[in-house]
Amino acid sequence: QAGGTLGAQDTLDNTHDSYARLYEASYLAGIAAGEKTATNLLGYVAARPTAQVISAYTAYYLGAKHANPDVTMVVRYTNAWEDAGQEASLAQGLIDLGCDVLSHYTDTTAVAETAQANGVSVVGYNQDMAAVAPDAALVSLWIDWSVYDAYALSCLFQGEEIPQDWCGSYAEGACALSDLGKAAASGTAQAIQDAADGLADGSLQVFAGPLHGVNGEGEVLSLGKDAYYTENQDSSAPTFRYIVDGITILE
Repeated sequence: QAGGTLGAQDTLDNTHDSYARLYEASYLAGIAAGEKTATNLLGYVAARPTAQVISAYTAYYLGAKHANPDVTMVVRYTNAWEDAGQEASLAQGLIDLGCDVLSHYTDTTAVAETAQANGVSVVGYNQDMAAVAPDAALVSLWIDWSVYDAYALSCLFQGEEIPQDWCGSYAEGACALSDLGKAAASGTAQAIQDAADGLADGSLQVFAGPLHGVNGEGEVLSLGKDAYYTENQDSSAPTFRYIVDGITILE
């Protein structure tokens, strides 16, 4: 199951989970947003307040801060994976607040189309948004499921065991970025490459301190300068659920 947790927890032989380190691609895409913004206010349309979504948009925000320490971000939830009308409405509201770079964790092109129509920038999710937002798209990110499919088939053909819980990295191609759009700021490509190199060799951690946040149950995360939160430590499915300082959830 994509994004499942049973494979990491049970002892059955026929349950398998798979996911990717989407937080790595999200962090890199966030660098494009941080390099681009002039208002230092980012807007994000998110589907649901799950760890899968929170992990991704927090990584995106931290990537933006990597490039621009002054950025903050406003998040609004649709509470649906796919609701183009609501996504467009929330995106418009974020633009009206002064957000000049939008992103999203939803399954339609509505946020990108709204950015294009309003002359602001967008970082796309789940597909390359350049086709619907040619003037607005900075970069897009997605999970490339073919990497896991090829790996699992290779295991079958070679008679090897398929891990019950698999999580591929950005360096392995399990999650990817599109080419940069024409609206991307100068220097963005090199900044992303430098960060990608750091992720690959372990010198850069996405959820690195100093970092403070609180989850929905009131549990506090407080990381010092040299500490970091290890995502996917217990399962391929994300577990980061903290709303960190600098991110505002707008009802």
